[in-house]
Amino acid sequence: MERPVVLVVDDDDSTRQRLSVLLAGLGYEVTLAASGEEALSRLPSDHRPAVIMLDLVMPGLGGLEVLDRIRSSHPSIPVVILSAVGQIKTVVDAIKRGASDYLGKPFEEAELALTLEGALEKQRLRNEVRQLRRRLDRASEPVEFVSSSPRMQRLRQTAEQVADTDAPVLILGETGVGKEMLALHVHRHSARAARAFVKVNCAALPHDLLESELFGYERGAFSGAVRDKPGKFELAHGGTILLDEIAEMSTHLQAKLLHVLQDGEYSRLGSQRATRVDARVLASTNRSLDKAVAEGSFRQDLYFRINVIRIEVPPLRERPEDIPLLANAFLRRYVERYGSSVREIPPELMEALLRHDWPGNVRELENVVRRFAILPDPEAALAELSRLPTAPSPKVDPARGTPLKAISASAVERAELEAVRRVLAETGWNRREAARRLKISYKTLLNRLKKWRLEEEPAPRPDR
Repeated sequence: MERPVVLVVDDDDSTRQRLSVLLAGLGYEVTLAASGEEALSRLPSDHRPAVIMLDLVMPGLGGLEVLDRIRSSHPSIPVVILSAVGQIKTVVDAIKRGASDYLGKPFEEAELALTLEGALEKQRLRNEVRQLRRRLDRASEPVEFVSSSPRMQRLRQTAEQVADTDAPVLILGETGVGKEMLALHVHRHSARAARAFVKVNCAALPHDLLESELFGYERGAFSGAVRDKPGKFELAHGGTILLDEIAEMSTHLQAKLLHVLQDGEYSRLGSQRATRVDARVLASTNRSLDKAVAEGSFRQDLYFRINVIRIEVPPLRERPEDIPLLANAFLRRYVERYGSSVREIPPELMEALLRHDWPGNVRELENVVRRFAILPDPEAALAELSRLPTAPSPKVDPARGTPLKAISASAVERAELEAVRRVLAETGWNRREAARRLKISYKTLLNRLKKWRLEEEPAPRPDR
């Protein structure tokens, strides 16, 4: 059986040698580092340590800075702090920053054994929790990830590949495509899954309120600040923060956010004291940040910082094969929630769902299906669907890279319109006969006519 590896980081030679002997006697494999720089250089190796024992006071990189870097690059490795008498405040700071435990110098062999066993047990339990969470996530799969689209499957794989890094992720896409769902998916598959997932809508608050929401404030910072308030970054410490609609953030706040991303610290409003934070930053927007940078409304340096991993979620109209899967998944969810008697989506309604272009994307589809589960009247659902706004048909412009599916959908729409016009003309605008020849229901034909705003043209008047 392979022995667990313990990396000992201490500038004192006698401490390193004593720990090497004690740990070997306890059955551990030991690796020694005399400085923080040496310890960090060893971490990228394949033989990663099971536990790191880290001295707080060292020349060069101090223990706290080394801890921050370890937590950033290898958050799943437990770190035990080695502390001397009189370092209690620093030890408390280290625990807040993510250290698993501490061991005071001098220590006995029994203390060392118990501390390491405790750190490994905590990590084992965390791993079990993560595995259970992943199983539960798969069992209660987010409806938005029910997909047969190869593009969505690749997107999902990318999200899971980057989940266990601390790199910022920029999620782009139209309103309603599921950007928040994707951010939550990244969080749930990361080492931070057991910690908080905090969402901040940057477009929902005025700029001055957004600053206090993100970074918090001290009592007396402004009129009405009667007590200290932690910000969202503080609440997301150890977890993940999603900055939704980040393009709406003022340039002043963008500068402060850049400082947090660069240095991992910020100051509450009304405070001169820096607060350190360890939060994975995800950002989303439905706007073009390239255009915002060109216009000067978004800082280029911040754009480079958050655009490390870029994921673009396609609109629903570009993956129509997902519409039946999503609609049925939403139906199951809301039938169970509301105790509805609906068992399936009628063919006429499903056909209408497939033909709608969904400018509101997955969120709009969910609302339509939810309404049908509550009020299971197919004709009313069809009528309501015909009243929903539609997106303009895409213009075919190969130079601009119009998606083939969008071009195909537009061509199909035009062909259907011409076919309906021709059959209506042949039947003298007898709608029931036209529906029979077209092999669609009468209601479906009426809804198409309403959607296309197609009306019977008056017969030409005879010449006199």
